[in-house]
Amino acid sequence: MNDLSRAGFRQYSRVPSPDLGERTASAKSPRTDVGTILIHWTASIACIITLVTGLRLASDQEFSVVWRAIAPILPQGEIWSWHIVSGLALYFASTAYIVYMHRSGLKRRIALSKVQALTMPTPAKQKWGAVNVLLHWALYALLAVQTVTGLLLYLGYGGWNVTIHSVTATFVLIYLLAHVIGHYGYGGWLQILRVFKPVPLAKTKATRSRPLLAATAVGTAFAGTLVALDYTTVDTLPIRQVSEVPKLDGRMDEEVWRTVRPVTVRTMQGSGLGGSGESMVEIRAVRDDRKVYFAFRWQDPSRSLRRVPMIKKADRWHVIGNRVDNADVTDFYEDKFAALISRQDGFGNAGSTHMGKRPLGDKPAAVNERGLHYTTDGSFLDVWQWKASRGGSLGYVDDQYFGPPRDATPGEASGKARYQGGYWNDPGRAFYSYNYKVEVGHRGPVQLQKLPKDVAATVAALGKFDFNPDSSDEDGARWWMTEAETVPYSKELDEKIPLGTVLPGVLITGNYEGDRAQLRGEAKWKDGYWTLELERDLRTGSQYDVDFVPGETLFMWVSAFDHNQTRHTRHMRPVKLTIR
Repeated sequence: MNDLSRAGFRQYSRVPSPDLGERTASAKSPRTDVGTILIHWTASIACIITLVTGLRLASDQEFSVVWRAIAPILPQGEIWSWHIVSGLALYFASTAYIVYMHRSGLKRRIALSKVQALTMPTPAKQKWGAVNVLLHWALYALLAVQTVTGLLLYLGYGGWNVTIHSVTATFVLIYLLAHVIGHYGYGGWLQILRVFKPVPLAKTKATRSRPLLAATAVGTAFAGTLVALDYTTVDTLPIRQVSEVPKLDGRMDEEVWRTVRPVTVRTMQGSGLGGSGESMVEIRAVRDDRKVYFAFRWQDPSRSLRRVPMIKKADRWHVIGNRVDNADVTDFYEDKFAALISRQDGFGNAGSTHMGKRPLGDKPAAVNERGLHYTTDGSFLDVWQWKASRGGSLGYVDDQYFGPPRDATPGEASGKARYQGGYWNDPGRAFYSYNYKVEVGHRGPVQLQKLPKDVAATVAALGKFDFNPDSSDEDGARWWMTEAETVPYSKELDEKIPLGTVLPGVLITGNYEGDRAQLRGEAKWKDGYWTLELERDLRTGSQYDVDFVPGETLFMWVSAFDHNQTRHTRHMRPVKLTIR
């Protein structure tokens, strides 16, 4: 043996044994102590659930490519609860494992000094042991980043956190494969199978009393602290009684609003909004003895009224908008705002958000493959939706609901119409309809229902048309036609309209009626903000509405739509409404 080899051998002889600290029954049948196995499988199951549910959420992103490609094999349904709860379980297991390593006397299993084996002429098994140690610490670094970014996302801080959270999740996925390869390299299939062969912990001088119990207690305490903080720090909006009620004009300049403390909600992961996908929403509310009044103010860089307009081309009329055929428009659409009110505060909008193309296996698929809203306990959640060009500029807010899944209509069952699960309108009618006939999946020319009596006057009412969807429509622009301004379509009239003419895609006919007409509101856009004021009776007597009863508590989620059909912003934690 030459001098260099002797030096290497002497250095290696001082490195702790790379047996990873497991207690074995025999050299040919490696086994693992019970505590390690229990924590290992808790962490493994939680990690896998977190990953696959996270990938489902990532596949829903507008510009997802890789994860959308594997969406058919990802889980569907109420994903949010599984994702958040499994993340909390993974946090528990990670914390418990740190404590268990310390109290069981197995710290040398993950000693960084073993990494020296990679730089010395040591047997392959020792080098694989060093690789496994590196992988262990790499996993903890990834989980630390996942925990921090996950908490920030839960609190509404999107931006780069979304990207970092997604990228580190990808590395965790790679880790799982590397973890299996590392252990196989260290000891083959017997090394991998040892997690199925428990033995009692072999005590040493470093072992402290009841290591598994202590680890479980500390992990539970840490996870429980997060849960307690979540429940005790949720934003609360008191709705107090006032003698003078606000005027609904979309300005929020009355004295009553200045005396109300607003709740500000960070919403994120929407489409548009200057590329950020985020909007801060201020919420105020008061009541009198008959009605409740809300004021919402949210960020939106442009006033968007152009809900899928139509342009005349040589081969007839075409809608202007991407993905009109599968109900996922993100360019030429109206601005919208939605509020969801529930009696309970479950994850995923009180458990009503079900992800995937076909979360209801016996019902039609979601045409945009994003998912469906419905409840599974027979309850109804109140949905208020303001739509800039479909009544929102004329004093109406659409009263809708999330409820049990509806039976499909013949058109929905055949795939020609959009099926929406349990998301539907309160009984009654709205006064808007669409000025074209188009079936799901249809692309190309469309058949108009109505033509304007005075084309020049209708075009003038639109204001300046800009083919940049992020541009702002003029104040006072009117991207709809009333019944009095139109006549039934005829080929003769159509031939008189010049090519390149742009017409609204919305018709206003009749009036709101029934339960659906129980919300009134006015909205104004100014300097990058929409302000919406609305009112509704405290009690409506409708099973599809949530009543505002003094002394009770409700929960609210809000969403901003920047000229898009379904890709609204969202937030995880609801606002608690206390009716005084």
